[in-house]
Amino acid sequence: MLNNHLWYKDAVFYEVYVRAFYDSNGDGHGDLAGLTQKLDYIKDLGVDCIWLLPTYPSPLKDDGYDIADYYDVHPDFGTLEDFKTLIDAVHKRGMRIITDLVLNHTSDQHHWFQEARSDPASPYRDYYVWSDSQERYKEARIIFVDTEDSNWAWDEEAGQYYWHRFYSSQPDLNFDNPKVREEMFKALKFWLDMGIDGFRADAIPYLYEREGTNCENLPETHAFIKEVRAYMDEHHPECILLGEANQWPEDVRPYFADGDELHMNFHFPIMPRLYMALHQGDVSSIKEILARTPEIPENSQWCIFLRNHDELTLEMVEEDEREWMWQAYAPEERMRLNLGIRRRLAPLLSNDLSKLLLANSLLLTLPGSPIIYYGDEIGMGDNIWLEDRNGVRTPMQWDSSPNGGFSTALNGSLYAPLVDSKEYRPSVISVAMQQADPTSLLNRLKHMISVRKAHPAFGRGDFTWEASITNTSIAAYWRSYEGQQILVLQNLSKEDQLINLEMNHVKGNSLQDILTSQKLGLKKNDITITLSAFEYHWYLLDRGDY
Repeated sequence: MLNNHLWYKDAVFYEVYVRAFYDSNGDGHGDLAGLTQKLDYIKDLGVDCIWLLPTYPSPLKDDGYDIADYYDVHPDFGTLEDFKTLIDAVHKRGMRIITDLVLNHTSDQHHWFQEARSDPASPYRDYYVWSDSQERYKEARIIFVDTEDSNWAWDEEAGQYYWHRFYSSQPDLNFDNPKVREEMFKALKFWLDMGIDGFRADAIPYLYEREGTNCENLPETHAFIKEVRAYMDEHHPECILLGEANQWPEDVRPYFADGDELHMNFHFPIMPRLYMALHQGDVSSIKEILARTPEIPENSQWCIFLRNHDELTLEMVEEDEREWMWQAYAPEERMRLNLGIRRRLAPLLSNDLSKLLLANSLLLTLPGSPIIYYGDEIGMGDNIWLEDRNGVRTPMQWDSSPNGGFSTALNGSLYAPLVDSKEYRPSVISVAMQQADPTSLLNRLKHMISVRKAHPAFGRGDFTWEASITNTSIAAYWRSYEGQQILVLQNLSKEDQLINLEMNHVKGNSLQDILTSQKLGLKKNDITITLSAFEYHWYLLDRGDY
């Protein structure tokens, strides 16, 4: 019997940008009621947990990550009552739901900041980090290098500089102030009591600042997150804390602590290396980063992903690797943003179905819980000419009707234009079309997810490379859990590969592909197989009489 408190280890997550998903009232904006109407689609995909991007009141200069009120819903998305209705509907379908919580900063329109800047004697002044000069914390890197040239911004009304790690419209909170920490606990409690199943904690490495450091991953940050985890364990023991710490694996490891800090964290460094491996036809980059990944506590879990709502970040690669990735996947300057790439999964992989399926095979079988970004399950395209990262946040394409079935709003009044390129417009790529095609990306991904969910080895099992495979074009590894052993074979190359498996270390009668029911007998110690370009198999060991 699986421990239900560890549900997140087996879960498939689905990231939803509410504004982009479905418009229930024809105003051109997706909303909470629209998402509620589309829950059966998400459930049918095989999703266990929905992750919502921010829906708080906000000027939307950073798509809601600039929060102006932690206790309400942006009117474009609906009301608190709509949010509660959504939570109940998600739970009724046996799924869970987590939402973004931005701890590090607020919008400059938040009343805390407005009062802080207008009165130096205000109790809110110390909610933020102020300075008379830009000389403090000079070792902290600038994250949005395309738009910001400093982590300090001058405020004319306050007569001082304020600290911000992201856009200058997002002043950082001062976590040295106990009142700020109290405010964050109040917000946590508000949403947990409403019934959500946890949070994706945005930008957590940057909560504190200390002179002489890069102001990331500081001990005080870990101490605060441990307090949050202790509160959740006591009052909401099945709820999770998923961290967004875009760091090297050894720097993320402390965020799991002794299993009493984060439940989960994104494995950012493995993501670009999946693309390296697919473009080079070589597994070496994946092997190297997994070898660099420390063991984590039994009750902890990585989250892995192919794409999300941000640029495909290249912060966790070396400079020469970043240049190579840009040449390979973003040859046009407009495709690049900050230290990353603003393109969706399907365009990145040349809209090649075999590559898309192989990428999802890696996603669903490597260590960690997979996150699927809305629209990637049907191979949606992007629009690199929209500002910032908006090109990967376009309306969901439900069918080939006007507005792609996303909204009944008049043409031109959507929050963002639909993708209209020849390969990716709704008349070519839509949920309805793919549902009707048994061989579509959507239906084949649904099958892969259902098979993954039936085998706990993928979510909880040990991971070992198959030592007899020395061909670097092949990603071959075992996932093992409580007697269940699954051999995953994947050809990363565009060429056929002849491989020889030495099975003398395996005790069993056969290997059965749990995706296709194809069998390989094990009467001989050696098996020779030819894998065609981008072919993959998930073989379950049938132990038979052993």
